[in-house]
Amino acid sequence: MDLRVSYVDNPIMAELYDLVPAYRDRPDKDFYLRCAAASNGRILELGCGTGRVLVPIAERGYPITGLDMSEHMLAKCRRKLEALGKVRTDQVQLVQGNMANFRFNHKFGLAIITFHAFQHLITAEQQMACLNCVNRHLEMTGKLIFDVFFVDFKRINNPLFSEEMEFFGESELPDGRRLTANYRIAGFHTAVQYNDIEMIYYLTNLDGNVERIVHAFPMRYFFRYEVEHLLERCGFRVVDLYGNFDESPLMNDSPEMIFIAEKFKEV
Repeated sequence: MDLRVSYVDNPIMAELYDLVPAYRDRPDKDFYLRCAAASNGRILELGCGTGRVLVPIAERGYPITGLDMSEHMLAKCRRKLEALGKVRTDQVQLVQGNMANFRFNHKFGLAIITFHAFQHLITAEQQMACLNCVNRHLEMTGKLIFDVFFVDFKRINNPLFSEEMEFFGESELPDGRRLTANYRIAGFHTAVQYNDIEMIYYLTNLDGNVERIVHAFPMRYFFRYEVEHLLERCGFRVVDLYGNFDESPLMNDSPEMIFIAEKFKEV
């Protein structure tokens, strides 16, 4: 029997997240650490999850606020911070909330949205609500830095991808259980630029019983000038655009679009 889970409501997603090699080893942490080092003022991370990026930033002494929808993810992030033992409690703030509707009583020098989290905002209204919230919370000339995947036209509307495909092979967990994962596109919505994604985890317990855990969610995809137009409407100008986390330029075969946007007006 499938166990269908949501990001927000089920604690198993927080348990599995840091065990997935493609998430754990994603090559963006050093990039965002460089961004943190170059920033002025407090940092805001939207969709901070278990602290994959937030914790290394906090460990280096940069003041940061993390916001996420899932209290389970935030609880795991808190445990990581506590394990460091040297992070001041006034340096890090973790808040459960919606990235399209949040309010703090202070401003930030830098906002980051890592690992495609912005793509969970499906409608233009949600996207602009998020960008307008960020604008209101940034100092003038403060930076917003975020990544979205660069669309691969060979797969974005290809029915072959509706079949399960391997995401990563079997790995043994610290407690002896084994984990593999597949993924598939469960639905194509070309007219409104999003697909229904299923991440399918197979968790083999110590007794040999296999749990099939399905995390289903919609994923918006973006094109370059669409994002630039959204940013301009919300008081930002793009000052840099990279195609990968080594800060290489955007090319036809780039895996990412990484936007460095500067606030130039209040909204």
